[in-house]
Amino acid sequence: MQAKKRYLLVSVGACSLLLAYLCGLQIGEFHNQNHAELYGVSQDAGVPPRPPRWPEWVDPPPQTYLGEAEQEEDGPLLLHQHTSPRERREIQKNIYKSRRCRMETCFDFQRCERGFKIYVYPSQKGEVPSESYQKILAAIEESRFYTTDPNEACLFVLSIDTLDRDQLSTQYVHNIRARIQSLPLWYEGRNHLIFNLYSGTWPDYTEELGFDIGQAMLAKASTDMDNFRPHFDVSIPLFSKDHPQKGGSKGYLNLNNVPPLRKYLLVFKGKRYLTGIGSETRNALYHIHNGDDIILLTTCKHGKDWEKHKDARCDRDNEEYTKFDYQKLLHNSSFCLVPRGRRLGSFRFLEALQAACIPVLLSNGWELPFSEVIDWSKAAIIGDERLLLQVPSITRSVGSDRILALRQQTQFLWDAYFSSVTKIVLTTLEIIHDRIQTHMSRSRLMWNSLPGGLYALPEFSSDLTLFPFYYSTLGKSPSQEFTAVIQAVTPLQSQQQPIFKLIHAVAKSKFCAQILVLWNCEKPPPPRNKWPSITTPFSIIEGKRKTMSGRFFPHQAIITDAVLSLDEDSVLSTNEVDFAFIVWQSFPDRIVGYPARSHYWDSGKGRWGYTSKWTNEYSMVLTGAAFYHRYYHHLYTYYLPTSLLSMVDQLANCEDILMNFLISAVTKLPPIKVTQKKQYKETMMQQGSKASRWADPDHFAQRQSCMNSFTSWFGFMPLLHSQLRLDPVLFKDQVSILRKKYRDIERL
Repeated sequence: MQAKKRYLLVSVGACSLLLAYLCGLQIGEFHNQNHAELYGVSQDAGVPPRPPRWPEWVDPPPQTYLGEAEQEEDGPLLLHQHTSPRERREIQKNIYKSRRCRMETCFDFQRCERGFKIYVYPSQKGEVPSESYQKILAAIEESRFYTTDPNEACLFVLSIDTLDRDQLSTQYVHNIRARIQSLPLWYEGRNHLIFNLYSGTWPDYTEELGFDIGQAMLAKASTDMDNFRPHFDVSIPLFSKDHPQKGGSKGYLNLNNVPPLRKYLLVFKGKRYLTGIGSETRNALYHIHNGDDIILLTTCKHGKDWEKHKDARCDRDNEEYTKFDYQKLLHNSSFCLVPRGRRLGSFRFLEALQAACIPVLLSNGWELPFSEVIDWSKAAIIGDERLLLQVPSITRSVGSDRILALRQQTQFLWDAYFSSVTKIVLTTLEIIHDRIQTHMSRSRLMWNSLPGGLYALPEFSSDLTLFPFYYSTLGKSPSQEFTAVIQAVTPLQSQQQPIFKLIHAVAKSKFCAQILVLWNCEKPPPPRNKWPSITTPFSIIEGKRKTMSGRFFPHQAIITDAVLSLDEDSVLSTNEVDFAFIVWQSFPDRIVGYPARSHYWDSGKGRWGYTSKWTNEYSMVLTGAAFYHRYYHHLYTYYLPTSLLSMVDQLANCEDILMNFLISAVTKLPPIKVTQKKQYKETMMQQGSKASRWADPDHFAQRQSCMNSFTSWFGFMPLLHSQLRLDPVLFKDQVSILRKKYRDIERL
């Protein structure tokens, strides 16, 4: 009997152990499934999988590369290694109570039915935001989306500085929770955007902000994939307080050397943390530092008590650290290591982009800046902290053609989205704008190729072939006709006026699809029978507001890609029109025309100057006789701020300079001048009447002032000098005139 009891007890115990084991397997499988879905591995609900964080051909993760002594010294380092699952869940709960928020569930689209407008709450008395946050607010207030009326706003931005939420920081704002909850339009954060650069504090540096963000969107640096809400939050780069407001420094890639080799293969210079989160990777960099083409320098000489915690390598590392100049390393290396610091993001990221040093990212779980729209595989090597020892072999395996392509893409991304605080803010806003206006959002091609998403406004068209930037990429060509747009500002009194001759000359062009006259005269336009009799379609457009900026309004009547912009007193022959159009078809993204001007720096006055002297150099082609793409009408009207357009309208001047500024800023290229008759300049002066703005003595001084105002808004001088002039074949050659295609161009 006792034996039977013992047998039953053993059987029950064995069955219990088996059931516990099977339950453990089920729980583990359920945990792995949730983990896979969290990282986008599952294909459910049409969500695309995340790209692999490291090339598939890399071997499985090896054992930790830290020695036993180092492990004992540093102890458990990462947050996930020294917190229990229950603690991690509690942290996640506190960080995001609305972690399931998406645009469909936590955003009120009805507020955006009248357009995408952004309202910034007024600052409270005595409140002085940090310098970086002031730059962010200034960028919003100067953008095309800003409004001072909260009733027409789609999105709201706090005036309360939320950039630094580290409780140990001097810029930490206290009592922020109550201040936000008291806002009259808070509504649990719905339709609000919160900017943040630093979250959490020592020792764990979690993503805790110290207040409940509710249903607000986060534009946050150093974002962890676990906490990032896809297509709702925006990951932004970590930038310093010295990051420029506008413009920004250019990238350092001046020459596209082939092969694109530099002195060093891989470099890094920065702090080394002896303990705490973020220390493991930097503590192990010495394993792959060879002192030859891989220079990885760290120092533990930072903080007040560094000597109390220094290890056996500190003195040697500190000595070698001072032997190399950081900027020289950046500019002379093919790859720059960007390991995580205390937080996932690092200043090294933007520094590497600017230096055309290909970033090698070692920051597991980092949601890269603007990853929703930017394809980082074209500009960076995305690594794994656990595979540090494989970094040298991987970087050596990248071919020269790939290095050149990656390096060029770093320069494009730096200039398009990261070189200034304004560009970072505008990119954030445009991403949110595309989510709201999904029917006319930008494609990945528009975001990841020149000129970038900020200059490619999707409201213009969803068809990429209608933009001037993508013809070569898509294998397309612009349309074979043009629309002539003539700006008329003086009344018609005689058929001997220059505008009559101009209309006849343009109408004879075989490429002219139609002629539009923009009537900006105070007197009503004459009837059609008073105008020249031509077979080319002809129409008059009378603007409601007769302003100088009105000449660049995107009228629906303009259906051709090319626009020939003309002043009413321009003097051109049909041959000149045809030749300029043929040239423009090869350069559809640039201004191509006749009257050229230039700019220069006046060191005596400390400002930019404007000159009309005929020299071998020019930087502007005036729109009084020039071809350009019709998209620039849309960009001029809807991208530029009303402050600049109002200034142009008040002065009745400078609209042509502003168009040159805009197109050069977009293309990073100068305009193209084509040949004209010898007497073009003299003829223009003779045609200038007393009513002409060219006869106004203040005209030249106004244009000087305009150039400096435009430069201030752009944040840099976009105009570029050129000595290129394109002439017809056999131009001025000593051959028979019958052998020349454009014969009238040479005649006096």
